[in-house]
Amino acid sequence: MGRARLLALFSLLTLTGFITTLDNTVINVALPTVQRELGLTVPDLEWVAAGYVLSFGALLLPGGRLTDLCGRGPVLATGIVVFTASSAACALADSGGSLTAARTVQGAGAALVIPASLAVIAVDLPARLRSTAVGLWTAALAVALALGPVVGGFVTERWGWEGVFTLNIPFGVLALLLMPAVPAGSAPRRRGLDVPGVLLSVLALYLLTYGLVHGQEHGFTAAPVPQCLAVSAVAACVFVLVEARTARPLVELRLLRDRFLSGGILAQVLWGIGVNGVFFFTALYLQRVLGFSPTGAGLAFLPLAGALLLGTPVAERAARALGAHVSIAGGLGLVAVGLLYVSGVGAGAGYWDPQPGLLMIGWGSALTTPLTVRSLLRVPEDGMGMATGLVSAAREVSGVFGVVLVGVVLTRRERSELRSGADPRDAFLAGYDLGLRIAACCVLAGALVTLLTLRRRGRHRRPRRTVARSRTPLVMKGQGPLS
Repeated sequence: MGRARLLALFSLLTLTGFITTLDNTVINVALPTVQRELGLTVPDLEWVAAGYVLSFGALLLPGGRLTDLCGRGPVLATGIVVFTASSAACALADSGGSLTAARTVQGAGAALVIPASLAVIAVDLPARLRSTAVGLWTAALAVALALGPVVGGFVTERWGWEGVFTLNIPFGVLALLLMPAVPAGSAPRRRGLDVPGVLLSVLALYLLTYGLVHGQEHGFTAAPVPQCLAVSAVAACVFVLVEARTARPLVELRLLRDRFLSGGILAQVLWGIGVNGVFFFTALYLQRVLGFSPTGAGLAFLPLAGALLLGTPVAERAARALGAHVSIAGGLGLVAVGLLYVSGVGAGAGYWDPQPGLLMIGWGSALTTPLTVRSLLRVPEDGMGMATGLVSAAREVSGVFGVVLVGVVLTRRERSELRSGADPRDAFLAGYDLGLRIAACCVLAGALVTLLTLRRRGRHRRPRRTVARSRTPLVMKGQGPLS
């Protein structure tokens, strides 16, 4: 693969990760304007905000399976087309119902794009470039999270709320123009889709995501949150039973017997809980406690995104020198230290005070970028879409879990402090500090999981080749790729 094609492929993968993540955050600042201009009620507005994340999270597993059945390139192109067309439909929406419907279709398009993008990285790129590609992709996600409020506020003020959706159209067109860079790959398997598995997985993930989002906003005892979570659990159990018996499963359960994949997914979830918690609630902390504007709060995360981007090349070298399991665990440990640092900044801080902690989170997250490639190390090519769907679903659910976990801890501590007569700002700060410390514990647990599950057996370093006098190279027994 030539340099020009590699550059185009890297640009495509980075762009798709950026626009699908940006769309999840850019709308938040525009919601008050949407409510006013379309005359929406608060429940209507909640559905506009949640429609994207609900369909995105629920359809990731089918999106991954379709990648295996129909091919990485076709599914990626289809996802980009669906995402771009639904963005245009969002911009043209004239009611809450039409806007929610278009947002739901947007999420479906993103659920095709993400697993297909990861499958391209895991299969079509040379092994030496995969961690770099994942690092750039992850950095694009971090930049999108940081820029969401900034871009949303800027665009809404100048071009109205429709502009936050129109913005996706040129990005989508550019992504389609870059699609020829995706290698053709092997012929896809057309064995049919496991319809019962699709329905059960969508039901389980949709109700889980809805229950967590709704419970965070209205309380976990408020109807229909308990019912949603209960039905989600039942659907998940039935899904496992169905998948174990069907001849063409949506998820081949044997894949989860691989400790690399199962351990990587668990570590991904624990990392996502911590990092998503810090993005969401640190933005609130910067605005409610330190008095930052939404734009200023978004800009505060840019050094973190820069550290993530600059640290990506170091991650691959660290994985080769130390072993991927050690370097990833070290990165998770650094993220945990950064979370603890940010939690202790306090109420009298300025722009630069939380930056050491945020930079540690960025550098630590950069060191974890080989995690995705490592998780997929032993997955066969014909199951790569399925595995990337699992990894993507884990990442999405971990984001919701992170916001919910830190939010529940923050809210309970805040209410306790308010009952004790504390100032509202100090009460919020007390809950925020405790929430971030618990998030740090989750990330540390992820470091332990990494050390236990991602270590390759045998000697880490590649043994030297021995050359006989006849100059014929002898391949050493047990020789394999670097960690």
